Amino acid sequence: MPATRASPSIIPWPAEVTFAEGLFAGGDDAITLTSDDADLTLGNEGYELQVTPTRITVRAPEPAGLFYGSQTLDQLLASRPIPALRMVDRPRFRWRGLMLDEARHFFGKKFVKRVIDLLALHKLNIFHWHLCDDQGWRLEIKKYPRLTEVGAWRAAEGQPYGGFYTQADIHDVVTYARSRFVTVVPEIEMPGHATAALASYPELSCAGGPFDVATRWGIFEDVFCAGNDATFAFLEDVLGEVLELFPSKFIHIGGDECPKTRWKTCSKCQKRIRDERLNDERELQSYFIRRIGRFLNVHGRQLIGWDEILEGGLAPHAAVMSWRGMTGAVAAARAGHDVVVSPTSHCYLDYSYEKLDLETAYSLDPIPAELTDEQHNHILGAQGNMWTELTPTVVDVERQIWPRLCALAEVAWSPPGQRDFAGFSARLTTHLHQLLAVPHRR
Repeated sequence: MPATRASPSIIPWPAEVTFAEGLFAGGDDAITLTSDDADLTLGNEGYELQVTPTRITVRAPEPAGLFYGSQTLDQLLASRPIPALRMVDRPRFRWRGLMLDEARHFFGKKFVKRVIDLLALHKLNIFHWHLCDDQGWRLEIKKYPRLTEVGAWRAAEGQPYGGFYTQADIHDVVTYARSRFVTVVPEIEMPGHATAALASYPELSCAGGPFDVATRWGIFEDVFCAGNDATFAFLEDVLGEVLELFPSKFIHIGGDECPKTRWKTCSKCQKRIRDERLNDERELQSYFIRRIGRFLNVHGRQLIGWDEILEGGLAPHAAVMSWRGMTGAVAAARAGHDVVVSPTSHCYLDYSYEKLDLETAYSLDPIPAELTDEQHNHILGAQGNMWTELTPTVVDVERQIWPRLCALAEVAWSPPGQRDFAGFSARLTTHLHQLLAVPHRR
């Protein structure tokens, strides 16, 4: 017999969620969402859906499972008639995400909520929010107001261009996402991609500035000074406010594309290398990441960063987001670290459809063949990434994301034996109508 809840109950449903009426003879209670007699082996996100001529029942041990069961039901209702069926469903991976870059272009809260609605529709549960980079700082930090007074704006055709989220905005978005079982993971970029922060507080650089918020794309040599204790005091203050705003277990710190040029000529950084008995600037980056990782661990959180954080030695308890192919995923998992798979070859939604087509996105297997069965457990899941250098409008962004994220959503939810591209393509034809029906928020 499957394990069941000791205290079954019917889970109340948000008033805003409605289903088509008049489909069944069972009356107003013909659709039931319940945890009564739920199979606990379904986990936090699994569910059972049963359809009979008089009743529809979604049964799950946890609210998230009931939510995902309702999403499946919604899709079935969109393609009526619904046959009698019994479906038992659960996700393959626990991290099923999208990264949205708003440092390059600021889209605003209404669009972010629409993105979250669409993630929930596809049973995606992570919204990775890239909030700062060389071209903009998008998050209000009360202790450091110049981050948004200066860092949120860059020059564009002689006019200030940008924007930022207040802490009230962030609270609203996080609460909204939580109600749809989406976790918001913030990214606060360090030690590189820091021009917007250094334009605001140039004393945190090696050279001292002055700096302007970047107006072009690329990699910049001025980064946070790793030899200055004031840098770490600043970042810990910033992260302290971030932790108050975002309850997510993981905090993304970037860690990618950090040139070492300034560190090589900075007396403070060279002193740090000597004092900490480091071999070179690569190990200085590892020192930087480890120090931030310890701060997050003390506060009950876990650091995650792009796979460059492997260089010079990986911080204890850190997780890796592998983007430069699968090499980082293999190295991290073999070392006992958790991994989110997000290779450019399959997951970079800013790429053209000629470079990354729908079938290629669908072909991703998040578990590298080189790993043992035990190491498989370190693969948390997969994520699509939407960098926005070349997509300044929400229309541009949505054109790039969809329908390739539909493919990645199925990859992250369903085991390989239950997936085939021909079947997916046939279902996608109907699903796109439902996708287009999700309203833009005004």
